[in-house]
Amino acid sequence: MVPFIKKDKLQIIAFQTYGTNKHLYARGRALEDEEIDLSEKGFLSLLWNTYKRFETDEIRNTPITITFADKRIINGRTDNEGYYLIDKTLENLRHLANDEGWLSYRISYSDTALKREILHQNQFPGEMLIPSKNADFGVISDIDDTILHTGVVSSLKWRVVLNTVFRNALHRKPLEGAADFYHLLHRGKSGKKANPIFYVSHSPWNLYRYLELFLRINKFPKGPIVLRRMSSFGYRKSKSRMPQKQKEIANILETYPNLRFILIGDSGERDADIYINIAQSYPNRIMAIYLQSVPDRKRMQRIGELLENYEDTPTLVVRKSEEAMAHARQNGFIK
Repeated sequence: MVPFIKKDKLQIIAFQTYGTNKHLYARGRALEDEEIDLSEKGFLSLLWNTYKRFETDEIRNTPITITFADKRIINGRTDNEGYYLIDKTLENLRHLANDEGWLSYRISYSDTALKREILHQNQFPGEMLIPSKNADFGVISDIDDTILHTGVVSSLKWRVVLNTVFRNALHRKPLEGAADFYHLLHRGKSGKKANPIFYVSHSPWNLYRYLELFLRINKFPKGPIVLRRMSSFGYRKSKSRMPQKQKEIANILETYPNLRFILIGDSGERDADIYINIAQSYPNRIMAIYLQSVPDRKRMQRIGELLENYEDTPTLVVRKSEEAMAHARQNGFIK
């Protein structure tokens, strides 16, 4: 006789996204609930939780429904990896948002015949940011080694693996002063603005909740988090293919054509190359580029050579957040 195997409950993880008064852009993933506790400690617990974050059981090709506070309903469907992306033209979404520009909605499984228990009575919260009309500018920031120590420049990326697998989000430390700087940027020169902050990283969506928790407990301004699929990591991009991170940043700029931006990254990977390409592709849209220095002589030398003759956009390589803060204050970006 086959023993009874209890099936995991179902959930939907709605990623924080961005849109406009007439543009709905909802993104997330439908998964089985692996009961991951991001606060757990201990070697075995952290190792097991990391395994569960990457060994996901997605709910494929199933219909989902978004319901807004004004009772409007939008239908969508997950793909063969459990992801959904609903990109639709709608009218009058801004009136549903709060003072900071966050529009809340509920998302649920449409198919009531799934024969599986669904968490939270099949009602999962989602949010989309519609930047305030009085925003002076936006900020697009990397995460790895820009506001979170990850070790992306270490040999064979061993520190990235060590930090991600064996340290929980509650005990990861941000770069000193970064949260304060981002709040100053968020509030702008008057101290009363709601300038949008976008977090864009090469990390996979499997780490979304981990990174969202890190940003929240370390009191960074709330903002959309844009990551990438695990399936894209095995793809060796050709020279003509735009890096995924650059593509996501370009999409933000095109979504808000009347908004200028500050770009923040690090000197360890390809942020400088991507940011310069963005600044050249969108003339007069980038106000400044801030790059966190990394402890790697060859990489820093390459960045120095890259920036030696680049004068189109103010670009600053900094060791501390205070240096970027001083430049931003001098140029009237912050109070």
